Amino acid sequence: MNTSPATNFAQRLLQESGLTSPHEPIDVMLVSIFLQERYRLTGRLGRLATEKDDTFRLRTDSSSYLVKVSPPDEAEAVVALQTAAMRYLESTAPHLPVQRVKLTADGDDHVTIRLDDGRPRVLRVFDFVEGQILAKASPDAERLAEAGEMLGRVDVALRTFTHPADRRGLAWDIRHFHQLTELVEHTPNPEHRQLAEKVFRLFGENVVPRLSDLEAQVIHGDFSPYNVVVDPKSEHFITGVIDFGDTVRSAVIFDPAVPMANLLARTPDHPWREACAFVAGYQRTRPIKDSELPLLPIAALARLTLRALLTNWRAERAPERREYLLGHAKDDWINVEHALAVSLDDVIAQLR
Repeated sequence: MNTSPATNFAQRLLQESGLTSPHEPIDVMLVSIFLQERYRLTGRLGRLATEKDDTFRLRTDSSSYLVKVSPPDEAEAVVALQTAAMRYLESTAPHLPVQRVKLTADGDDHVTIRLDDGRPRVLRVFDFVEGQILAKASPDAERLAEAGEMLGRVDVALRTFTHPADRRGLAWDIRHFHQLTELVEHTPNPEHRQLAEKVFRLFGENVVPRLSDLEAQVIHGDFSPYNVVVDPKSEHFITGVIDFGDTVRSAVIFDPAVPMANLLARTPDHPWREACAFVAGYQRTRPIKDSELPLLPIAALARLTLRALLTNWRAERAPERREYLLGHAKDDWINVEHALAVSLDDVIAQLR
């Protein structure tokens, strides 16, 4: 068995990210009891498919709420970081359409549930943001730029935010991409492995030597089209920013790299068009340093490759979530291939 320091680090990182333990669904009735006792909320509670936690939609007579229960291997401090970032934005940038945290009847922002095995799980309630997610919309270049502007505003607002847990270990944090090469072993297709190895080389040669120099702060971490709610008919296109589950202190350029990765090759003839449109908007509100801009497309490729690799690895370990996981990443390898077919110099020229 491989027990090299790199392997040990990767295993620890995956564990700290809550990705190694099997999913243990929490009892719906138990959640209902806590909602009634601590939040004074009753109604229809329906389970939603999510990546790793237990998520429900609660419909009361007057409102809808999103209810989340953290997985048993996610540290309470990490959950507190996510909540603190949302509440910080609510108080310092109330104009941003960030999902709101609902307090308990006693004024707490969460409830800790201790199950029979002694491990804590954190229950939180949020306002439910109605609308269409960006992933289901067909935005033009200007609408994508508006989405980029919104992430820029979020990052500007988070510039001064700090939290004791903001340096958490997170596998999704692109700064650790080069330390997760062992995930390639779980990719059965040899052509996919070759694509991954090419992206690892690009990242290792260009980004890794600069990691300690990159501008850093707390970032949203997962501003994907699945976490952005929109109203195509509204003057204000972006109506909701949700899911701060990957909030972390990292390089600023890794934040726009996430939505870029999700937008790659949606127009196969011009694989980088939509990603560049997003970044054009981002730079209106949060300009990227000239010295860091050339690293952005490589970071986007790294993120897309990471999702493809982690999806294969997780689908092996969590067959009960296989359909959900593969559904979000079904075209990733095709998109990596199409994006790599374009000269990075040309992409950087588009970004400039």
